[in-house]
Amino acid sequence: MFRLLINWLVTTMAILLAAYLVPGVRVQGVGAAVIAAAILGILNVLVRPVLVFLTFPITVVTLGLFLFVINALMFWLAGAIVPGFEVRSFWSALLGALTVSIVSFLTSAIF
Repeated sequence: MFRLLINWLVTTMAILLAAYLVPGVRVQGVGAAVIAAAILGILNVLVRPVLVFLTFPITVVTLGLFLFVINALMFWLAGAIVPGFEVRSFWSALLGALTVSIVSFLTSAIF
């Protein structure tokens, strides 16, 4: 349970950092970032595995690079669902998802 809360907090901070660094990603406040982190986590648990399974052949052909597209789509979908969290384009979603992934990876490596 504690690890889940830590991951949620890290994802929230990563979304806020992505909003600061990536043009086209906007968060209206910490509350929107907290909700966006929760929705992003739920999407990654429920929708992402289905997409990974359905796109397995293209993922193999692209040597796994298509997973970046799937991550961007999850980030973009979270932006469409959460009021106060806006992702304007696919490229903004791709850079935002990369930012969140890198921050989450580095933080988990530290802890």
